[in-house]
Amino acid sequence: MSLRVQLVSVPVTDQDRALAFYRDKLDCTLVEDTPFGDKQRWIQLHPPGGGADLVLFTPPCHEDRVGTLAPMAFTSDDVQASYKMLLKRGVEFTEPPSEQPDGGLQALFKDPDGNLFVLHS
Repeated sequence: MSLRVQLVSVPVTDQDRALAFYRDKLDCTLVEDTPFGDKQRWIQLHPPGGGADLVLFTPPCHEDRVGTLAPMAFTSDDVQASYKMLLKRGVEFTEPPSEQPDGGLQALFKDPDGNLFVLHS
């Protein structure tokens, strides 16, 4: 058996604002943007370095997930360079890169909805 993660849902309150952030600041590529129900759209983005696609969608009754620590992390070969580039693009970091016990670097950043993401090496 071969399993892999295909999609990760990111709960958001404003899909247009979230799309602009992930596309313009994180360089994700838009895969799909189609109506989903009467109030939302299915917005799927592919991260520039590969991996699971992000879906900017909040399932009904899961609005309490918006603005929490995301159950996923971004990785970079050069956290310091990624941190500096994202800062220039206006990404808000709550913690700058710091050395971790495993010897890697880690930083924390937010999206416009306050979802908190780990960036690590």
